[in-house]
Amino acid sequence: MSLHRITAGSGYDYLTRQVAAMDSTERGHTGLASYYTEKGEIPGRWVGSGLTGIDGLSAGDTVTAEQMLALFGSGHHPLAAQRAAALADNPDATERDVLDAIRLGQPFAVHANDISAFRVEVARRLNALNVAAGRPRDAAVDIDERARIRTEVGLEWFRRDFGRAPLNQRELAGHIARLSRQKTTAVAGFDLTFSPVKSVSALWALAEPQLAATIERAHQQAVADALRFIETHALFTRTGAHGVRQVDVQGLIGAAFTHRDSRAGDPDLHTHVAVANKVQTLDGKWLSIDSRVLHKAITAASETYNTALEAHLSRALGVRFAPRAGGDPHKRPVREIVGVEPKLLERWSVRRQRIVARQAELAVAFQHDHGRPPTPVEAIALAQQATLETREAKHEPRTVTEQRTTWRAQARQVLGGEDPITVMVHRALHPTPAEQTALTQAWFDQACERILSRVEQDRSAWQSWHVRAEALRYVRAANVPADRTEEIVDWLTGHVLDRYSIPLSPASDSVDEPEPLHRLDGASVYTVAGNRLYTSTRILKAEQRILTNAGRHDGRTVPDTAVDLALLETAANGVQLNAGQVALVQAMASSAVRVQLAIA
Repeated sequence: MSLHRITAGSGYDYLTRQVAAMDSTERGHTGLASYYTEKGEIPGRWVGSGLTGIDGLSAGDTVTAEQMLALFGSGHHPLAAQRAAALADNPDATERDVLDAIRLGQPFAVHANDISAFRVEVARRLNALNVAAGRPRDAAVDIDERARIRTEVGLEWFRRDFGRAPLNQRELAGHIARLSRQKTTAVAGFDLTFSPVKSVSALWALAEPQLAATIERAHQQAVADALRFIETHALFTRTGAHGVRQVDVQGLIGAAFTHRDSRAGDPDLHTHVAVANKVQTLDGKWLSIDSRVLHKAITAASETYNTALEAHLSRALGVRFAPRAGGDPHKRPVREIVGVEPKLLERWSVRRQRIVARQAELAVAFQHDHGRPPTPVEAIALAQQATLETREAKHEPRTVTEQRTTWRAQARQVLGGEDPITVMVHRALHPTPAEQTALTQAWFDQACERILSRVEQDRSAWQSWHVRAEALRYVRAANVPADRTEEIVDWLTGHVLDRYSIPLSPASDSVDEPEPLHRLDGASVYTVAGNRLYTSTRILKAEQRILTNAGRHDGRTVPDTAVDLALLETAANGVQLNAGQVALVQAMASSAVRVQLAIA
């Protein structure tokens, strides 16, 4: 599962470009609803508890482009046009009545003078380039020309700002990235993408229609479980001066779109949920989502989806999941359906590999041609270029029958015929039963220890979201009975935090607020949900060892003359260090301090 912001800006078309850039299946500047729906014939549906505050729409209703335009384009009621039209013939209706009918709080802000002076100058020179070539002023310019002009302006402005040339490519690239940043942004919503592991899509693609429908229902149920987790634990808004109070809301408003294939035409069952940045407080006010919590909770929500999907599929079909190591030893093994052939999954996973490889080639060429690495904005453009260059020709929309016929032919080619497909599907649906976990006190103690140990590997301080995500992974791998998963995950999360972790901040400020200043979870509205930090005894001991050694001055040293010679040799070889870098080298080599901090 992934999360991306849907950014509002100067008009609806700007929004669609942002959404389209989220996925390697980007099709150009199409409408928002078209982006989500053109890859398949499955219509979008409205989802979320927040729809109770939207008159005229209910969960499960079909999404239209006009509704998307109103909600995500400007932050208005999805049925704004109809509601305004209904008042048009009423002679007693005032402008205030119309605004009240179409608004969900304040419309999305469009900030004036938000483009940096650097971007304005780059745009001016691009326009001049087009005019000189006899093209329209606003004609598209290829990425190499854009990069050349950005480098040209960046060099000029670097010399203007610092009175010297940049020392190296990275210094120039960093300055261009800073100059390019947008000052402010208005967020129209968030794109949540729910994708099962590849073996689920593979089995779904080759199964008989009734079995495929069961798999798809399990996927949709898991999506609903993850959205419910977000609504229950991670969805809030802010009120008061500077948003000081974090308060409960009635739920999210989302438009869900399920796709059947990837751009390459491979089976890829997945669902996008475009969540509007509009939520209603319990007392009826329309405000924006407090995205601080949403971003922190997204991994826990993703693991909620993964765990729920395994549970629903195991219950409905009897399939079993097991870890399958990938090519990167540093990454967690992916849990796939036992019995689905790995070589078939490889056949249907080549699209991403091609994009990554081509993107790397383009980045190397960019640095060679322009004398600097690409900025983040340019890296996105290179990723889009890699996507366009590696994608196959756009196939016409296909029916489910046409897709499944194609996928079965591909599977026959990979596996060697029709019989191996039948055997594979039967093997996936009739696996050797998993060993049942004995939920003893020793198991719970060991689970807490292992969850803590894994969290410690990744960070020195953590929050409840990190522990919950790890508890979900652990419980899933232990084949805990599905009907007890939520209960056990709650217990493990609380126990690891309360008994195995050390809080780095108090639970509250000891002020006893009146009941109206409490959220539904009992916490004060002046606290941020899930924001409390924890660490552990092992982390604190490791930090103490660092502090102890930081006070020692008996480390090895290099003579000053050797340092000076090394610096001279570096300069002679064409590598020029600035004053701060020279001081860093000298201090590291000759101070004799056991622990030193270098910020590069």
